[in-house]
Amino acid sequence: MANTIKLRAATLLLCLVLAIAALAPTIARDSLPEWWRGMFDPIHLGLDLQGGMHLVLGVEAEKAVETRLDMIADQVETLLREKDVVYKRVSRQGDLVAVTLYDEAAAKQVDDLLAEQFRGLEGSSLGADSGFVAKGYRLSAAEADNVREYAVRQALETMRNRVDQFGVSEPILQRQADNRILIQLPGVKDPQRALDLLGKTARLEFKMVVDNANPQDAVKGILPPGTQLLYEKRVDKQTGTVTETPMVVESKTSLTGDLLADAQVRIDNRFNEPYVAIEFNPVGAKRFDQITAAGVGRRMAIVLDDTIYSAPVIRERISGGSAQISGSFTEQAATDLAIVLRAGSLPAPVKILENRTVGPSLGRDSINQGMLSVALAVVLVVVAMIIYYRLAGVVATVALGLNLLFMLGCLSLFKATLTLPGIAGIALTLGMAIDANVLINERIREELRIGKSARAALDAGYEKAFWSIMDANLTTLMAGLILFQFGTGPIKGFAVTLSVGIATTLFTALFVTRLIYDFFMQRRHVERLSV
Repeated sequence: MANTIKLRAATLLLCLVLAIAALAPTIARDSLPEWWRGMFDPIHLGLDLQGGMHLVLGVEAEKAVETRLDMIADQVETLLREKDVVYKRVSRQGDLVAVTLYDEAAAKQVDDLLAEQFRGLEGSSLGADSGFVAKGYRLSAAEADNVREYAVRQALETMRNRVDQFGVSEPILQRQADNRILIQLPGVKDPQRALDLLGKTARLEFKMVVDNANPQDAVKGILPPGTQLLYEKRVDKQTGTVTETPMVVESKTSLTGDLLADAQVRIDNRFNEPYVAIEFNPVGAKRFDQITAAGVGRRMAIVLDDTIYSAPVIRERISGGSAQISGSFTEQAATDLAIVLRAGSLPAPVKILENRTVGPSLGRDSINQGMLSVALAVVLVVVAMIIYYRLAGVVATVALGLNLLFMLGCLSLFKATLTLPGIAGIALTLGMAIDANVLINERIREELRIGKSARAALDAGYEKAFWSIMDANLTTLMAGLILFQFGTGPIKGFAVTLSVGIATTLFTALFVTRLIYDFFMQRRHVERLSV
């Protein structure tokens, strides 16, 4: 018996030391050595406790389908040139890629080529007119759905990469129904910068400039077919004046930022201005090589979110897969642009559907009120237990305190986020912990009433209460795990503390209290229990 008590006491002491070590960074982080702070993290507070941003973004997935069709149209043109197929025109018309050919033989050849090269593309005849044969190719319903699904998943991953590089700890990013993404950023110090960073589509496109088109006519709405009007934005660093120059570009996108491998901020030594240097992946480098080879002497517009940053003339073929985005950048603006490009261009635009900012003062009030409620619950329970169960109530109180300590220590070790519903879960757990002690004490009382000795009553009390306590707590634990798996936001915060609390409750109620009883009964030879 003595060896068993020593082993259990050592186990309890180890758990106690680990819990205190894990909680120390939360209580006194600045006074701890660097190695300690590196080993254990403080308890992270949720958005409702420390303030921050709550955003709901909507992904315009249909735009991803349009982009896919634009890319297919561009690739079809390249393919037909490589295969020496004579054609008149390739263009995107609504939800299909239209190919105009000179005869049926060429149309049959195009059908075979596209069936071999492109998955999920369905062809149909658009009729013949004036000696030309028109074919239309659209994405199948299944393939279009795949493109939309991929757009939302990639948008979520891109947002996660941006948040990680922005440096927010314990962010929450979750996909919701109707192509929506929930983002919560606790402790954000600059909400507007975060909003700009996340709300920016960072849709990088390279489009050829139509030099023979009159931009002034375009401003009046007179645009050649297959073109669009965009504006080149310039900011005067001296005066801050913004000028916008109209420019006509091809509607077709020659290359997108999806093929980027890296983006870094560089300083132009001649003008001492920052710019963003970009590197394409092998596929993008090959495509960039083809575009520049075919467009020598023309201007290529570098477009980000429908704004032209620069439109340099292609002097020669560029085979290295490198380019640069220059403009009237501040260093912060260039850094943010590099972040969103490096994190990945969004496959479709996003709209900010909901934007709420929670102030830190509201978070402090929530913490104070939550802790007050927990403290009040603990005090009332402790007083009731001591009055009703006397020394057994004191044992239950010690177990309750250790339960709270172990629970918070586990939250720190698991790097969980404590939210206001999580505080409610702590209060509920403490109530359930006391309930377990009540079951044990009542069983012991029953055994004492029938005349059993203190040791026999103690053994029988724990044995008979064991399965009742296990049943009640395990069913609650199952409910908590289900809430964690399928719940979102506040529900998850509640489920985390509830589930962790169930484990610590079983440990303190069945292990710690029994250890205390066994220790004193062996040392003092107790013959009568104060229950």
